[in-house]
Parts: sequence; structure tokens; C-alpha cells
Amino acid sequence: MTLRPPVEYAVAVERYLAASGLGTGSRRVYRIALDTWAWALADRPVPTGPERRRARPPVLPLALLERPGAAPRLQAAAAHRAVTAGTRTLNREISTLRAAAAWWLTRGWISTDPTTTLRPQALPAPAPTDPARLTPEQLSALFALRAPLREQALWHLLHESGATIEAALALDVDHLDLTRRRTHTSTAPLRWRTGTARLLPLLVAGRTAGPLFLTDRRAPATTPARDRCPHTGRARLSYRRAAELLTTHTRPLTPDATGWTLRQLRPH
Repeated sequence: MTLRPPVEYAVAVERYLAASGLGTGSRRVYRIALDTWAWALADRPVPTGPERRRARPPVLPLALLERPGAAPRLQAAAAHRAVTAGTRTLNREISTLRAAAAWWLTRGWISTDPTTTLRPQALPAPAPTDPARLTPEQLSALFALRAPLREQALWHLLHESGATIEAALALDVDHLDLTRRRTHTSTAPLRWRTGTARLLPLLVAGRTAGPLFLTDRRAPATTPARDRCPHTGRARLSYRRAAELLTTHTRPLTPDATGWTLRQLRPH
């Protein structure tokens, strides 16, 4: 049975993904990328942060891809995404849209391909392996940000203790000796100063076990018990997410809007 050509962009996306042979996780990534271009085609900004998770992409006719203004809108969106999302993310999104558009074109669902002018961008030069550590002025600006308690506690701990990111994120609540401002683990203890000492009791908030730094959402059922909070059901914060949060919060503090990295928080 031959399916009738879809009218809506979202339906065309789902049919493309269903025929792609991709795994569940990859289909989710591809769907997010294709939804991103829906905002561009509607000439609307892509939601960011928590709003992105709750937002539904606009309902569009697939024929919008054939209109003369589609290619310029996609190019303008790509230029904006290069700044806000980074080159690697943009290149992945361009590749996803071009593959989907080519598939739709071969089936006669669209008659022209507006993605032919979209080209992957050259990746920036690799960052130095040991980025410059933040100056006292930069640290003051960082700690003055109106960032959530979890982020501020992690940033203070990394700077004041000199701990590696991996060691800080591996901490559990019962590792802390809040009175003596140190950990009591089998390895060398971490020690911190006033800033961290002020924030950690607030972060713990009565918890007695489980990961110190938690995600915003409940952990998937497959999460190991050691990485799940027994009080809230949330998971241990990952290195990747912690790095993303710092970069996002500090983009306004850097001239090129690239933000800072976790390794720059180490003390001098």
C-alpha cells in the first residue's frame, strides 16, 4: 500500500525516521534536529533552556520547503545556530535536514530542495589542552551570577578544593564532613573554604545519602542505585551536563560568547 504524500512537515519527519533504520536514541536526536529547523521555517527563534523541553515545534505544511523564502530562512537560521549552538551541533543539524530533504525529494513529496545551499562549517581550532584559569575578577563575575544553587556549589567546590571534575561529581552526601569542611573518603580528602561551606548545607537540605550533585529530572529505571538519590529519585549529575551548564551561564561573560570551561575553575 502506497502512503499518500504527507501534508504536514511533522508527519514527513516521522515517516522519514520510521524508514531510517535508526535506533531509538538516534531517532530522538534526529527528531530534535529536524524540529529545530521547523522553528526556522516558521521564522521564529528556537526556544532555549527549560523552555525548549516544554515547547512544541510549529505546525507547518511540508510545501513550505518549496517556497522561495525557505532557503534564505534556513541560511539565516544556520548563521544564528553557529553562534548559539556551536559548529558541531550546527553541522549535525544540517546533515540531518539535508538527508531528510533528499529522501522526501526522491519520493516526490517536495519538488525542490532548499537545503542545497546549506554547507557544514569548518570546525574551530582545538582548544588548548590547559585553558587559562580564571582571574580573580572573572571568578567574582562568575560567583555573582544568578545561577541555581547546584551550579554555584559545584563551581565554588571546584575552585576552593582544587578537585578534579570527576572527583567532585563522584561525591555522595555521606562523604561530607560539613563541620570540618572536608570529605572523609578512602582517598585523599577534599577541603574547601567559606564559599563552599555556605552553599553545601543548603544543597544537601536534609539528604543523608546518594549523589551530592543531582540532575533536574528523575533518573531512568536503568540507572544504578549508586547514581540515584534515594530521597528524590534523581540521578547523579554528569560531566557533560555540568560542562554545558557552566558554558551556558558564562557566555555573556566572554567577548566571543563561548563561555568558560570547568577546568578553568581550578585555583592558581
